[in-house]
Amino acid sequence: MIHVSPAPEPGDFDAKVRQPGLLAMAEMTGRPPSRPRTSGKPFRQRKLEVEQANGAKVKIAITDPAELPGSEFPPYWTKALDDLREAYNEICAYCCFRIHPATGAASVDHMAPKSRFWDRVYEWDNYRLCSSLLNARKKDFGDVLDPFLVKDEWFEIELVGFQVRPRTGMTDGALRTQVEQTARRLGLNDLKFRKEREKRALDYWERGLPIEILEEEAPFLAREIRRQNQLRSGDS
Repeated sequence: MIHVSPAPEPGDFDAKVRQPGLLAMAEMTGRPPSRPRTSGKPFRQRKLEVEQANGAKVKIAITDPAELPGSEFPPYWTKALDDLREAYNEICAYCCFRIHPATGAASVDHMAPKSRFWDRVYEWDNYRLCSSLLNARKKDFGDVLDPFLVKDEWFEIELVGFQVRPRTGMTDGALRTQVEQTARRLGLNDLKFRKEREKRALDYWERGLPIEILEEEAPFLAREIRRQNQLRSGDS
């Protein structure tokens, strides 16, 4: 992984994602909305099944957004996908490849999971562009490092087996564990990803792929080739 600089919120994000999302949450919890609905059908108030002391199960209306299951939130964030793709050059924040069929379709990952952070569900700065494969692997686990907070000296690629690992010489044991856990959770060292790094490196070393193209398609790999002084003769 490499550091990802947060992109500014698009000008129409509030109108097409945040406000519809907040209105839906208000309706689903029976709270007064901040603005009236002007179109579409209102969401019904959700109910939660609870077990009473006598063992009977009853359904109680949900009044707190924190009690809404993550699956209940309407996916207005998908309306921000094109903006994310443009803002982050279609690069997956986790595998650092340009998103294409081999990595899975582009998707919106909630860095702070929907299941635990209801107030972050419809916030631009909580979204990370990633492949659907890595989104599914991350799920709502809390052990994946945030690409916005990652520093470039934390991860490296070993250019023989093409493994992602903590940077050589890292002395912070806790951070090393976080780096290793992130790679493990996301499966960054699965054969599929190692083969993809090797293929792209060989495209550059042996088949004449320009370093500029490699930087566009696989910026983490290109950075490591440059950092480890493995550039082709004549490149700089």
